[in-house]
Amino acid sequence: MPKCPRCNKEVYFAEKVSSLGKDWHKFCLKCEKCKKVLIPGSFAEHGGKPYCSTPCYGALFGPKGETSISTHLTA
Repeated sequence: MPKCPRCNKEVYFAEKVSSLGKDWHKFCLKCEKCKKVLIPGSFAEHGGKPYCSTPCYGALFGPKGETSISTHLTA
């Protein structure tokens, strides 16, 4: 019987969701940052851990703000 990667308890067929190559309890598949329950296939992953696509994944692993670009015009 597979064990849930979040709670380490056995996952029975009737209560499992499969995502990231593992079987989870439906309510254990949560964002690592905000703990929101996620739906398989509708989130981002980093380091084998699930994250909300917005805002958590973007805030943690996306671009870190605007890049300053200087533009010089010549006449």
